[in-house]
Amino acid sequence: MPVPPLDHRATGYNLAHAYWLARASDLAYKDEATIERQLREWGFDRVRHHRSAFTPPFPLQDTQAYTATNEHMIITAFRGTEPDNIRDWLTDTTTPPRPGPAGTGHVHHGFAEALDSVFPKVKETLAEFHDNGQTLWLTGHSLGGALAMLAGCRLYLEDPELLADGVYTYGQPRTYDRLLATSCNKAFKNRLFRFVNNNDIVPQLPPEPFHHVDVLRHIDSTGKVRETTSLLGGLSDRARSLTADAFAPAGDGIRDHFMAGYVTALERNLV
Repeated sequence: MPVPPLDHRATGYNLAHAYWLARASDLAYKDEATIERQLREWGFDRVRHHRSAFTPPFPLQDTQAYTATNEHMIITAFRGTEPDNIRDWLTDTTTPPRPGPAGTGHVHHGFAEALDSVFPKVKETLAEFHDNGQTLWLTGHSLGGALAMLAGCRLYLEDPELLADGVYTYGQPRTYDRLLATSCNKAFKNRLFRFVNNNDIVPQLPPEPFHHVDVLRHIDSTGKVRETTSLLGGLSDRARSLTADAFAPAGDGIRDHFMAGYVTALERNLV
């Protein structure tokens, strides 16, 4: 059975929609011409690219994202980065968290700075594109997942009318503290979906005080998407990943992080 086409009228969670938002996240890694060509094939007639340079004390030079729309839906996808480029972000315990959006809880300082660099343009574009009651979807992989999750929370907490219909992330690192995670769980009930592929190391970091939202879709070692990981499996995976070199290129922690693995697994669950 072939993969179902992208449903521009989707309103809730289903695995086919998760697959297409994973494709949108993967597309964020491409050049602008490729992004626009592919989005036209998917039925989007307007595209806006967001790119802003900034100089935080981390090995990252800019933030990239795109927003695409048609008469039924809007997708904003944030580009991620290679694991080695955010290793310092994920393991740093010296930089204090900063206050979260609308003064709610706290967020990872580096992720907040990365989002700050493009957020005004993203918000301005959403206001322009949202002219037909379209649904709004935010997505991203790795660092892009953190930015998508944080952007969704910030949009809503700063303007409750900008509640996204869904935020889907893949291999997302922990982004905010327990207070902000709890607030997002309540505001985004049945709208936040965090996918983790097997032993992907990135979602296990940074350490406390950072947390995830509640809803997890775990891709197990056979490639099956499950609503949660078992207690025993989760603990053993974490222990194994964090006692070795977690970022070793040949290890499960990194191999399971790449976006291609997420897309392939989701596709296999559909066909």
